[in-house]
Amino acid sequence: MTDESFHLTPLDVRRYEFGRTLRGYDPERVDQFRDEVADEMERLTRLNQELEAKARGFHDQLKAFRDRDKALNDALIHAQQLRQEIREQAERESQLTVREAQSEADRLVAAAHTNIRRMDDELAAMERMRRNYLAQLRALVERQMAEIGAAEAAASIPRTRSE
Repeated sequence: MTDESFHLTPLDVRRYEFGRTLRGYDPERVDQFRDEVADEMERLTRLNQELEAKARGFHDQLKAFRDRDKALNDALIHAQQLRQEIREQAERESQLTVREAQSEADRLVAAAHTNIRRMDDELAAMERMRRNYLAQLRALVERQMAEIGAAEAAASIPRTRSE
């Protein structure tokens, strides 16, 4: 009965007519057995249909799970690629920022050196001006002292009346 070409349905069992013989089987018992076989076949057919429906449901679920698994794997791969791209972009940006900061630092250092030279020149000029001022002040004070000395010397000489 395992042959695929042989299909027996419960209705086939119920309708099958056995030939009658003189010393054959009890027709009531044959009919009763036939009904029991048909009932069992109906139960097994329903069970088989339910199991096939469940199997289809499980296959559909399995397909959905596989589709989700594939989507998750694709998303994971995409996320890993995106993470790598972001890391590379951040590295490039950080290198650019470091280069810009180094360039700005070099510019500021150069400007500071220029300011130091300018201030050194201004300080030297102010020092020269101070020395000139002190020299002029000394010369003025010396002239004034000479004039005071001359005035005192003139005041200490007796004056004659003829003057």
